[in-house]
Amino acid sequence: MLWLYCCNSDKHTNVVHNGVMRTASKTVRQSVSLPSTVATQVRNLAKARRLSANRMLVELIENGMEAEKRKQREFFDLAERFRSATDPKEIKRLGDQMGRMVFGD
Repeated sequence: MLWLYCCNSDKHTNVVHNGVMRTASKTVRQSVSLPSTVATQVRNLAKARRLSANRMLVELIENGMEAEKRKQREFFDLAERFRSATDPKEIKRLGDQMGRMVFGD
């Protein structure tokens, strides 16, 4: 257990830490080949945000994975609305929207 006692003029603060901390997830070393233009963009983003290129790649990958999950949820929500629709115009509109999601514009 960690105890921290701070004294700042008339104010006193006691901070107690019970030893329970979130453990960092295990890291895995992975080699990835990037096109030179992508690598340059990653380095520029990292420099602008004052991060290492490695940390920038991790953030970009995590954001991409979240975006992919969100897109999948949106598709399944749309498919559910399509299945439950009864109006022919609505069915056509939802079907067209699903087609655009799957095959692009």
